[in-house]
Amino acid sequence: MKRRQFAKYSLLAASAPSLPVSTLLSSGSAHAALPRKIGLLIPLSGPDALYGPSGRNCADLAVEQINARGGIAGRQIALVVGDAGGGDPPRVVRTARKLLTEDKVEAFVGLHNSATRVALVEAFAGKVTYVYTTTYEGGECARGTYVLGETPAQQLRPVIPWLSRTQRLNRWYLIGNDYVWPRGTNAKAKQYIQAYGGTVVGEKYVPFDWGNFEAIVGAITAAKADAVLITLVGSSSIRFNQVFSGQGLAKSVVRLSTFLDEITLAAVGAAHSANLYSAAGYFAGIRTTAAREFATQYAMRFGADAAPLNVTGQACYEGVRLLEVMGNKAGSLEVDKLEGIAQWQYTDGPRGFTVMHDRHAVRDIYLAKAEGTTFQVVKTFEAVNPGEDCKRVNE
Repeated sequence: MKRRQFAKYSLLAASAPSLPVSTLLSSGSAHAALPRKIGLLIPLSGPDALYGPSGRNCADLAVEQINARGGIAGRQIALVVGDAGGGDPPRVVRTARKLLTEDKVEAFVGLHNSATRVALVEAFAGKVTYVYTTTYEGGECARGTYVLGETPAQQLRPVIPWLSRTQRLNRWYLIGNDYVWPRGTNAKAKQYIQAYGGTVVGEKYVPFDWGNFEAIVGAITAAKADAVLITLVGSSSIRFNQVFSGQGLAKSVVRLSTFLDEITLAAVGAAHSANLYSAAGYFAGIRTTAAREFATQYAMRFGADAAPLNVTGQACYEGVRLLEVMGNKAGSLEVDKLEGIAQWQYTDGPRGFTVMHDRHAVRDIYLAKAEGTTFQVVKTFEAVNPGEDCKRVNE
């Protein structure tokens, strides 16, 4: 993203209230020997556990870099990891409460599904700082919660018209897992498709363990769809894309996913990736100086056999970095302190500039096409607004 596009955000951030350096030092001096603990809630079990290793690596890298810069508000930081996988929100809530009461964490970074996010937000009740990093359906405006995940307004509002125009797409079929993120995303996708002049010719939701994608692909064929919007995750996405290609549709029907990363694409396989696109705020192959430096740092730190870089895991790096920026600005990770300074705070890293507005991230969005088992960015949409208005909600 070009720096001039964020000039107004930078000026607003500079004018936000800030604590003097002396305050930061004195506030941490009494506990200088004790690290600030950050709870990292990532999937270590269940169908989404494939994202856990990269998320942990990226968060660890962020912590090491932050500590080398002096930590947050004068104190070093340490991660305390909890399992957020398996699609069991009540269990994750119990884990988070344990991290709060027994491990004394001061803030959380979360990589998990939207159902778990909803449960955590209710449990935190605006009293715990919580950075949610995963692509989601929009609408989260809770006090103390900050969202880095891409919204439908970012992934689809600019992408659907561009892709429809360049690929001559008119008839869309929507397929997703049956929970809040796919349904919320597709509700907005239908608006964007219709606004452009397209038609939704079918819509289907399936459980995470669904196996009969042959019938759904048959329905897509019968509906004469020329594009499919995929909001499937993990193994569901892998199975669907393989069946879709296996039945011969990949050459003639475009697929667009809002949750398809390098790990999932590798599992789908090169034989099944024709005409397959993904929209996200990060891909491992982004050709910017910051992104290349980050990839080099990751490889040097974790080795050639480390979990591949991907948007979901890399978002954990962004989440910890956001706590650094806001925590140093406020001199604390407490909700009351961060609430006063969060608006317009920004980071500059592997994804480019990211600026917080109404608890969400304004950022570049990349549309990438699968080439075998790698992604090639074909279009960059700069400084895309997340389309959320949390000021109105909180008034």
